[in-house]
Amino acid sequence: MKMLRQHEITVRVRYSETDGQGRLHHANFINLFELGRTEMLRAAGISYREFEEQGMMLVVKQIQCDYHLPIRFDDELQLRTTTTSSKGARLRHRYELFLNDQKAAEGETLIACVGPSGRACRLPDWMQLD
Repeated sequence: MKMLRQHEITVRVRYSETDGQGRLHHANFINLFELGRTEMLRAAGISYREFEEQGMMLVVKQIQCDYHLPIRFDDELQLRTTTTSSKGARLRHRYELFLNDQKAAEGETLIACVGPSGRACRLPDWMQLD
């Protein structure tokens, strides 16, 4: 296994993810970022479930999102997840959501690796980039 620098997936907006104006609800951008992270992990060779079975969890310490374009039900999006740094117990990701090749949203997360006690623990060696 090796931590990926970048991963892309295609997602389609479901009706249940929209708000009263028919747009992707702001909270669901965060859900898409999580989807990007978990699918990136899977593409690296391990599911998040398997990661947790090894006694570790990845928890969000900070999250940020900037919204640029409205996204509506049934829109097809490209989600690019980029690992910008990985060192010690911390992992940073950048997310870019594209609608018809235009950036619709972008964000970042700072993730902490924690053990069963809830205390920070070092990421596995294969996840270390820096």
